[in-house]
Amino acid sequence: MSQPSFGIMTAPMQVDYHDVLRVWREADAIPEIEHAWLFDHLMPIGGDPGGPTYEGWTLLSALAAQTERLRLGLLVTSNRFRPPAMLAKIATTVDIVSGGRLDFGIGAGSRPSHPLARREYQAHGLPYDDFAHSVGNLAEALTVIRRLWTEAEPFDFEGSYVRLTGAFGNPKPVQRPHPPILIGGRSSAVLRVVAEHADLWNIPGGDIDDAVRRSALLDRYCAEIGRDPASITRSIHLQISYDEPDVTRKAIDEALGAGFRHIVLGLSAPYPPDVAQWVADKLIATSGLT
Repeated sequence: MSQPSFGIMTAPMQVDYHDVLRVWREADAIPEIEHAWLFDHLMPIGGDPGGPTYEGWTLLSALAAQTERLRLGLLVTSNRFRPPAMLAKIATTVDIVSGGRLDFGIGAGSRPSHPLARREYQAHGLPYDDFAHSVGNLAEALTVIRRLWTEAEPFDFEGSYVRLTGAFGNPKPVQRPHPPILIGGRSSAVLRVVAEHADLWNIPGGDIDDAVRRSALLDRYCAEIGRDPASITRSIHLQISYDEPDVTRKAIDEALGAGFRHIVLGLSAPYPPDVAQWVADKLIATSGLT
């Protein structure tokens, strides 16, 4: 079994840009922290609904330019927000700015049952199609994004959701054949897309039994299309507790025991001083020991 990797997630809402930058710079100097993540929302989904929220890809590019080692990405990009050819160009730019450190995280987009997420579409004039549409769109988006990253000649694409004429990506990403693709989600429809397209699969923590069931379902979908399930790294997002680190350590150990080897530790704002070092010392260094 591969060695686990640990990262942090700083949701860019209800926080100042310089606070996020401070944490990322600190983490960049700590080898035990291998990756760092933002989320992709245009308005707050927690706390003051009128509070600040930064656009994820713009902020990611800024942080990529001011770090040297961390792998980085969005957990996860909403495929509803940006046309896929535009998203491919944005991601390529970040991969180049970072020197080839991008992990391309993407998902189908928020469910209609989350009203604080739903309102950002209406506020920004973005269409909000049903979930079946968003999953079909995601599968086609990943197909054309990969082609834009890898193909040398322009191409047309006529799908049910995505239509391109003369599509061409130049420059290409630094990473070849392309940046690793991480897909986030837990529904059976999304897991079928994961089986076909993902290098990593992420699920929110909180119910390890459900995560295990979903991982087993992904194994089944991989087998149905002839893919080795072990070729998809299992990733989980765990929100940490500053006050009760033992609770977080237990969640980490449960995830590791269940086969999740890519652990993303969510940091709550405001961030304490030296929080990245605290994560390394109190959570990562002691994982597997409880």
